[in-house]
Amino acid sequence: MMKKQTAGRNQLGNLAPKFAELNDDVLFGEIWSREDKLNLRDRSLITISALMAMGLYPQLKSHLIMGKEHGLKKEEVVEVVTQLAFYVGWPKAWSTFPLILEVYGTDGEE
Repeated sequence: MMKKQTAGRNQLGNLAPKFAELNDDVLFGEIWSREDKLNLRDRSLITISALMAMGLYPQLKSHLIMGKEHGLKKEEVVEVVTQLAFYVGWPKAWSTFPLILEVYGTDGEE
């Protein structure tokens, strides 16, 4: 089960309260919580793929962290990035691998 998301309110609550509410309550509260339809691990994998495809690296790093919490292994994420490189661009893969190292650590570390 996913922990209650508060990132929207914590980071944007004063600037954009409605956006923060939609982020925390609708996107994460209603969509991500539909684990009977799609589990958190798979939702993380899909989101990581989409963010890499768009080159949205700050959000990608946050979702790599969430993916790790949801059970994605470093080897799985590396394999996804390797495959996506051929579909979304080689430079995007190069830009993603350092984020994976930041989140998962170097070889031998999990």
